[in-house]
Amino acid sequence: MSAGDRGKLPSHVAFIMDGNGRWAKKRMLPRKMGHRQGVKALERVVDACAERGIGMVTFYAFSTENWARPQEEIDALFDMVAEFADTRMTEYVRRGFRVMFMGELSALPDKTKDAIARISAAAKDNTGMIVNIALNYGGRDEILRAVRTVVGSGVKDVDEQTLSDCMYTAGLPDPDVIVRSSGEKRLSNFMLWQAAYSEFVFMDDMWPDFGAEQVDAVLKEYASRDRRYGSVKRIG
Repeated sequence: MSAGDRGKLPSHVAFIMDGNGRWAKKRMLPRKMGHRQGVKALERVVDACAERGIGMVTFYAFSTENWARPQEEIDALFDMVAEFADTRMTEYVRRGFRVMFMGELSALPDKTKDAIARISAAAKDNTGMIVNIALNYGGRDEILRAVRTVVGSGVKDVDEQTLSDCMYTAGLPDPDVIVRSSGEKRLSNFMLWQAAYSEFVFMDDMWPDFGAEQVDAVLKEYASRDRRYGSVKRIG
């Protein structure tokens, strides 16, 4: 990434981590091996974003729809999340990162809930880069949850800020750019409210192959975009 590209950095990059299973199948490996390599890719991407000065990264790790997958795969995924929380995320906390999780976490296995609760508590006062993991997360579910919260509060005069304040991401910046790996070109119920003015970057690389090279490609593409938020660019 050139010096010029560094002048226009996004404050928040969100990643839809897609292609772990296909990456494994192509190599005649079990799907859980694809997920394990996907965790390593997440580590590389976090490090690359931290080195480049990105303020917040969000990763779509497990959706509300992913419960339809085979139980063996689900169990392996949540074991990896617990392991990741107890190892690499502990390092993130030491580095001053603010580690967060969003989604309906009460439905997760106890081992996973306990691990992420420990990390969240340890990182709550950190002020460094925000590493946000979406687990058992769905964009429509999040909006419904926010609406129910507003209705339950009795507030009558509801505006966008009122609803935003009831989202998992309350007080945090919306993603400037949302990246999806593996060549797919859809949001898959990810951050539907927050994505209103996000840029989108779709990459053919499978998620386990992601690292600094892909991060730099995303940042270069983002720097080339003209974000007008519905207005007309003034000339002169």
